[in-house]
Amino acid sequence: MSRAIIHVDMDAFFASVEIRDNPELAGLPVVVSGDSDRSVVAAASYEARRYGIHSAMPLVEAKRRCGSLVPVAGRHEVYRSVSADVFRIFERFTPQIEPLSIDEAFLDVTGSVKLLGAPDVIARNIRAAIFEELSLPASAGVAPNKFVAKLASGLAKPNGQLVVSASELDEFLSGQPIEKMWGVGK
Repeated sequence: MSRAIIHVDMDAFFASVEIRDNPELAGLPVVVSGDSDRSVVAAASYEARRYGIHSAMPLVEAKRRCGSLVPVAGRHEVYRSVSADVFRIFERFTPQIEPLSIDEAFLDVTGSVKLLGAPDVIARNIRAAIFEELSLPASAGVAPNKFVAKLASGLAKPNGQLVVSASELDEFLSGQPIEKMWGVGK
């Protein structure tokens, strides 16, 4: 049996937490940032991303692109707490967790399959638990290795899941632009 790796990535994590905690922000182009001329965007909701706004963009540029932009001050202690809750959910599915950041991790569920079901079912159950317990969306990529799992989760966004089996690896990778490859970029 090949390895079963799931890459779980929270969707617009900081912005999603802010929208969850302040429902009046739902559907608005929200960014988490400071509020000075030198501030940069830490996270952008998918509504803000429609304007080409992304993390690390200067707030001045984000406001220029979207006049109705809603900047929200970051609450990093809250994000750390929610992240800990997310990782506790991961621990219910496997002890083999490799964090990449506060809002994403690789989970090796190879040893969990006999007990918890197929890797795609495990990924779906992880995402469902995160949504049901924390009211936050997450995307997942499922593959026999970390590289493809991470690529798949990015293609599944927002709030989706993509499975790439071992027999599909060559075809899947050959169809991707080089810019999508993790670690390569533009």
